[in-house]
Amino acid sequence: MSIIAGATDLYPAQTTRNAWGDWSRFAQLDISGLEELRGITDAGDHYRVGALTTWTDLVRAGLPPAFDALTQAALGVGGVQIQNRATLVGNICNASPAADGVPGLLCLNAAVELSSRSSKRTLPLEEFIRGNRETAIRSDEMVIALLIPKPPASARSTFKKLGARRYLVISIVILAGLLEVDTDGRIRDLRIAIGACSPVAQRMTGIEDMLRGRKCEAGLVKLVTMQHFETLTPIDDVRADAGYRRWCALELSRRLLATLIDSSG
Repeated sequence: MSIIAGATDLYPAQTTRNAWGDWSRFAQLDISGLEELRGITDAGDHYRVGALTTWTDLVRAGLPPAFDALTQAALGVGGVQIQNRATLVGNICNASPAADGVPGLLCLNAAVELSSRSSKRTLPLEEFIRGNRETAIRSDEMVIALLIPKPPASARSTFKKLGARRYLVISIVILAGLLEVDTDGRIRDLRIAIGACSPVAQRMTGIEDMLRGRKCEAGLVKLVTMQHFETLTPIDDVRADAGYRRWCALELSRRLLATLIDSSG
């Protein structure tokens, strides 16, 4: 049995299968009515995002600037109707390489809380998503929340997305970044994550390590080179070929870093 809520990817996929003659059916349990699993709460040292929290709920939550990347991603997830129904947890459980919410959640060091009848456990998001449409959830479990450590008040974040058009599009390349600068104007923390360029979105630790501790200034963007993207494994598909994706990853990373540096001033 599959547990579903928004099902904004599930229903179109099912329709496509039907169109090609596959009329197989799978047991589904819709938990959309469980209000206890909806909403964002302040839990002291972290925020708890219930499994049924929609993208619209996130936008309206009034979260601090470190969440701007996630909020910007929310505003580009389909149209308003999709944003009103689709959930953040559904975005990670679907485990698409092009999931718009995953890079922002990686930059926030999000963890996933899973529950079964007998136990609960928590996994870092990077351990929960194992591959294209593959997660670590067990057959007797469901995801009940995302747990996000509270970032420093001075942290800022932003989001970049490339698609064939602005809305209602599967991303070609997506990036999120978070920057914290100390009182001396040096980079205390930098987190950059990229999606749609590998089976699982990933943190760009090479860029992060290179720039951490440096003076936060516009010239830093020139230090980001194609060499930093050798770990990516983009695919060729109808939206873009691998070479174009890799080039766009470089260009968007520089633009994202420039935006973060500008916001820190």
